[in-house]
Amino acid sequence: MAHREALTYREVGVDHAAISRSLRGFLRAVHPPRPSGHGRLKLGPGHFSGLLQVGRETLAITTDGVGTKVLLAEQLDRWEEVGEDLVAVNVNDLSAVGARPLALLDYLAMPRPEERVLRAIGRGVGRGLRRAGCGLVGGETAVVPELHRAPDLSGTALGYFPPGRPPVTGERIRPGDVALGLPSSGFHANGYTLVRRLVERAGLSLRSPLPGGGLPLGRRLLAPSRIYTRALEALLAERLPVGLAHVTGGGARNLARLNPKVGFRLDGWPPPRGLFRWVADLSGLGAEDLYQTFNMGVGFVVVVRPSHVDRARGVLARSGERNVSILGRAVASPGVHLSGLGVRYEGY
Repeated sequence: MAHREALTYREVGVDHAAISRSLRGFLRAVHPPRPSGHGRLKLGPGHFSGLLQVGRETLAITTDGVGTKVLLAEQLDRWEEVGEDLVAVNVNDLSAVGARPLALLDYLAMPRPEERVLRAIGRGVGRGLRRAGCGLVGGETAVVPELHRAPDLSGTALGYFPPGRPPVTGERIRPGDVALGLPSSGFHANGYTLVRRLVERAGLSLRSPLPGGGLPLGRRLLAPSRIYTRALEALLAERLPVGLAHVTGGGARNLARLNPKVGFRLDGWPPPRGLFRWVADLSGLGAEDLYQTFNMGVGFVVVVRPSHVDRARGVLARSGERNVSILGRAVASPGVHLSGLGVRYEGY
């Protein structure tokens, strides 16, 4: 496929640097008080989940949404996949601090009440909850036609730590530790503002397959986010991870969230294949933009001691994760360096 003039995430309205600056301003303005009563904040904003100690128990809590992938679902009138995404984006963030998913609350903002659409979303949410071993304890469905022309799906999830399991925050990572990559199923729930614009610009049909056959393009783009709970629970039961990262918005930059005192030199990220090769060709983007916009084939990263690599890969294989990549190692200098691509990210 011939290269076109590059179209970046920033040019379609999603500027990662501006978002980071704005969030820093928001947090400075909030000046959050300490939790009252028996609660004590153990890990605040900036990580994948917040940690709150209540009495003797530590709870993890996170919130996230599906984003503009719902516009693709609307175009195709297929809703189950984004229902599953709603669960995945939240429970994977709980797993990224070593928590076991306990409960989810959903927030569905709708332009109009459509029973058929809500029923399909519900089937996807139910499938995701079963895969994560998580319960639905409540939520809110708001009909707000003046705010939304398409459904907006988000949720909040609560997790806990079984007896004897400490949180995994990344503070134990040290130089030489090994980063293992678990494959993604596609773009998961990130980068769709750019993907949809690229499809529109190229005049592609969502209902036709890409060259080489297979499912229609729209079906491939809608593939739900993988839920990694089962495999990570097996690793955590063995107390193998010293760091965990859910590769979401920000791509490879997410590893910078784990420990400000170390960085990562990654020379083993799998080469782009399938949809990732397609989006690279279609967008004309260089590696720096691609690997901070998309997960580029790796949906979750597990950091382990060098002596535990073979054991961790064996546990993952028995849990169904047989295509695990050795991405690289932790290093003494902060930042994330994709050495084979000449790309370095100084922070998240």
